[in-house]
Amino acid sequence: MICIKQAEFVISSTDHKKGPQDSKPEFAFIGRSNVGKSSLINMLTNQKRLAKTSGTPGKTRLINHFLINESWYLVDLPGYGYARASKKDIRTWEKFIVDYLLHRENLVNLFVLIDSRLDPQKIDIEFMNWCGEKRIPFSIVFTKLDKLSGAEYSKNLSKYKKELQKSWETVPPVFSTSSTSKHGRESILNYIEQIIKSL
Repeated sequence: MICIKQAEFVISSTDHKKGPQDSKPEFAFIGRSNVGKSSLINMLTNQKRLAKTSGTPGKTRLINHFLINESWYLVDLPGYGYARASKKDIRTWEKFIVDYLLHRENLVNLFVLIDSRLDPQKIDIEFMNWCGEKRIPFSIVFTKLDKLSGAEYSKNLSKYKKELQKSWETVPPVFSTSSTSKHGRESILNYIEQIIKSL
C-alpha cells in the first residue's frame, strides 16, 4: 500500500489547462454534492483539513490539485447535482468539469463517489454511463458505510450493480468506505499504487 508521507495543496483552477504542467498521473474524485468527497480525501491522506469539508452542498467550486508524495496528484472536482447556486454558476462548473474529464491527459482514474445509504440515483447512473461512452476510466466508491448496516449496504450495492448491468457487461471496480472508521482506505491506496505501477 502507498504510504502517504506528504500531501500538499498546489492550485485551484476553473480550466484544465491551468492545472500543473508536469506529467504526473492524476486521480480525480467526483460525486453528487454532499456525498462526502472532501472527508474521503482527508481520510485517504490522513489530514484533517487538506480538503475543505462542509455541511453545505456545492462547497467545492474549483478544480483542486493536491500533490501526493511529490509523485502523483489527487484532484478534488466540484460535485454535480444539487447545489445552492445560480443556474449560470452550475453550467459554468459543468463545462469545466467536462473539459477536465475529456481533455486532461494526465487523468488516469476517476473515482465516482456514491452515498451508500441511497437507492440508485438517476443522475449517478447517467454520469457513469456518460463516462463509459467517453471511455473515461473510473471506479465506484460507496461512502458513509458507517451510517447503515452490512445487510442494508449489500442490498443497495446489489441494486446499483443490477442497474449498471443494463448498460455494462462488466461493472467497474467498486470500493466501500467510511471516513469515520477509515474503512476502505487501504483498498483504494492499493488500487492507486497498482495503477501507478502499470503506467
